[in-house]
Amino acid sequence: MPALSAAAGDVSLRQLVHLWSRVALQSFGGPAGQIAVLHRLVVQEKQWLSEARFLHALSYCMLLPGPEAQQLSTYVGWLLGGVRGGLVAGLLFIAPGFLSILALSVIYAGYRDAGIVAGLFYGLKPAVIAIVLEALDRLRRRALTEPVSLVIAACAFGAIFVFDIPFPVIVLGAALGGVLAGGLGPAPGHPSQEDGEVGQSRRPSLLAAGRTAAVWLGIWLGPLLLLYAALGPAHVFVQEGAFFSKAALVTFGGAYSVLSYVAQQAVETHHWLTPGQMVDGLGMAESTPGPLIQVVQFVGFMGAYGRPGSLEPLTAGIIGSVVTTWVTFAPCFLFIFVGAPFIEFVRRNRLLTAALRGISAAVVGVVLNLAVWFALHTLFGEVRTVDAAAARLLLPVPATLDWGAFLVSAGAVLAVFRWKIGVLPLLGGAAVAGVLLHEVLR
Repeated sequence: MPALSAAAGDVSLRQLVHLWSRVALQSFGGPAGQIAVLHRLVVQEKQWLSEARFLHALSYCMLLPGPEAQQLSTYVGWLLGGVRGGLVAGLLFIAPGFLSILALSVIYAGYRDAGIVAGLFYGLKPAVIAIVLEALDRLRRRALTEPVSLVIAACAFGAIFVFDIPFPVIVLGAALGGVLAGGLGPAPGHPSQEDGEVGQSRRPSLLAAGRTAAVWLGIWLGPLLLLYAALGPAHVFVQEGAFFSKAALVTFGGAYSVLSYVAQQAVETHHWLTPGQMVDGLGMAESTPGPLIQVVQFVGFMGAYGRPGSLEPLTAGIIGSVVTTWVTFAPCFLFIFVGAPFIEFVRRNRLLTAALRGISAAVVGVVLNLAVWFALHTLFGEVRTVDAAAARLLLPVPATLDWGAFLVSAGAVLAVFRWKIGVLPLLGGAAVAGVLLHEVLR
């Protein structure tokens, strides 16, 4: 079956709803697993898109700030069914995770100190280390295909872990490095009809793009402005809305790189939750369907739950989770509906392709930073920050090593890399081990 174009419109709304219901319910294990599910269903099973068109969409989504898997889902839905298809794909991709994380957040806030709940999260947190390492390995094999990409990845890791350089600076530097290195290579070939170029050669309308941007900016920022007017800048709902709106613009490289930024800011700057609670939230997101970035909903819930003001803590937490989810995902639709027509028009552009390669390499370094950060705060009870000139290092206190967490983490790494255990069996086994160890060690 030939690849469809965005102009073809041959996929019905019913088909889109059915397919993305399957995508959402099978999307466990972070962005790498979610992209694999989407590829299997859309490219291999349905053959609605060619491999080249799918990879082109993925490359653009990796360039964007925010969750690449959700943006890719929206992009593919737009290609198959226009704006209607993009909305169906994007919203269905989010819905199961939102409901799951909301339910788990309520349980966590009320019962996390209960023995069995505490034991579950005691086991889930070390297992997350193995899942992040597996995602890092997949990214490494996909992005570090030449020596210059390895250099870019190493520089990105050092920039964020040692020098705490902002994400936008790292991304711009990586894009520039990719362009300089890619400029020496051969120019890419021209897209073919088999790649899905049919219907994509028209120059996009700047007027239409402006109207689309205005609509989605209103959808994104309108509710936040109303909260600001009603509650003032110091209210936790406004602070969360502003912070996660900023995160939607400055965090590049998919969910894992977003989490690195969110973890540092939410824990160390805003004090909405502790490092251990942040890892608990990641364990929730890993064990539920939908985008991994949905963990920010948990951060928003806990931040508002701890600072409810005149509201009941549970009510404040639920509102905080809704506000956080809204400002996290509304920009994704803005980026896709405004940018995708232009990206389709400039397919195979040499400089754009080279910049994407550089950013992909930098993402590996950013995810490595996340893996180290989570490992330190999961395996050790105390982590010290050592400042030396412009450098900053996180060093664990060896005497505070948690041997139970270490054993679960080591077992999870073996299960993932040696025995190729899937995400759900891995998390289930880790949860059981956590309950048993928690009972023994407490």
